[in-house]
Amino acid sequence: MSTERTVAIGSGATHLGSEDMVLNIGPQHPATHGVLRLRIVLDGERITDVEPIIGYMHRGAEKLFEVRDYRQIIVLANRHDWLSAFANELGVVLAVERMTGIEPPVRAVWARMLLAELNRVLNHLMFLGSYPIELGAITPIFYAFRERETLQAVMEEVSGGRMHYMFNRVGGLKEDLPLGWLDRVRVAVEDVRRGMRDIENLIRGNEIFHARTRGIGVLTRDQAAEYGVSGPIARASGLDFDLRRDEPYLAYGELDVPVVTRTEGDCLARFECLADQVHVSLDLATACADRLSTLPAGPINVRTPKILKAPAGHTYAWTENPLGINGYYLVSRGEKTPWRMKLRSASFNNVQAIPELMRGSLLADMIAILGSMFFVVGDIDK
Repeated sequence: MSTERTVAIGSGATHLGSEDMVLNIGPQHPATHGVLRLRIVLDGERITDVEPIIGYMHRGAEKLFEVRDYRQIIVLANRHDWLSAFANELGVVLAVERMTGIEPPVRAVWARMLLAELNRVLNHLMFLGSYPIELGAITPIFYAFRERETLQAVMEEVSGGRMHYMFNRVGGLKEDLPLGWLDRVRVAVEDVRRGMRDIENLIRGNEIFHARTRGIGVLTRDQAAEYGVSGPIARASGLDFDLRRDEPYLAYGELDVPVVTRTEGDCLARFECLADQVHVSLDLATACADRLSTLPAGPINVRTPKILKAPAGHTYAWTENPLGINGYYLVSRGEKTPWRMKLRSASFNNVQAIPELMRGSLLADMIAILGSMFFVVGDIDK
């Protein structure tokens, strides 16, 4: 008995046997922003499953915290997210100060806020410049680096560093601000504000950029909350939460902190949230500089014991870092070193949501989605 079977051609060949293709992106690949590996399962051009594989940059920072004293751990803490070094230092010293009961001077509090907001702008400018490269636009990164250099000049002047500032100390800052530095900060902020118009003019209304990002890689508000996503990525999905406003630390409670949100949750919304956040941070930096100008002369730090020991106990300090919420869980047994220092990094939680965004997407959209998640691999692996 013969059987007749009609075989269609092309995409209609439903009777032909097929199997999914497994594709490895990374760990060293231009699309992965560092040594992150994605194990992607494809059905034709459609992504059916994604598994982020991390750990290629793991340095064991949390264990290294345990064999260094409370001053030395700062040098470890500012390196896991190398684009947010000052903000990383800040979370550690806040945790130690809370444990030891040390109160930094008012001038140090406002200077920390000013430097943290400048560091936030530096972080965001890097992603605002590099993300368009994923989609074929190389020009914006030159503008972004121009603005970064403007801010790096004032950051380098005050701290001596361009990447790992090492300017925070338990009890305040390393040293006082240089004479006339606040005026130079104001000029730099205004220069960056004007320069942002060039970056936004290149991208915001670009129809090719919109076609590649609008409706692509949608992360819903519920998904963001379930995965613990935070920062601009979560706010682009409508999760209206910012520690600077909702649980103020330092002196953020004395400032009006606008929280930039979107509801679409797609690649375009994440990019726009990041761009709008730059303007908010520039405004906050100006407010901090103005407040510092009115404060009377005084110390920028307090004297601490030569051997600094935290009393036995534990505390948790969290801050609104550029990429999201960074938390430091410090456990002390009364020694000069932490017994345990657990780091909750923003990038680690944010990357967990990648499979939700990519499933069902086209392979061509994978790079656009991955680039819009704004992570640092060292911040994932710690």
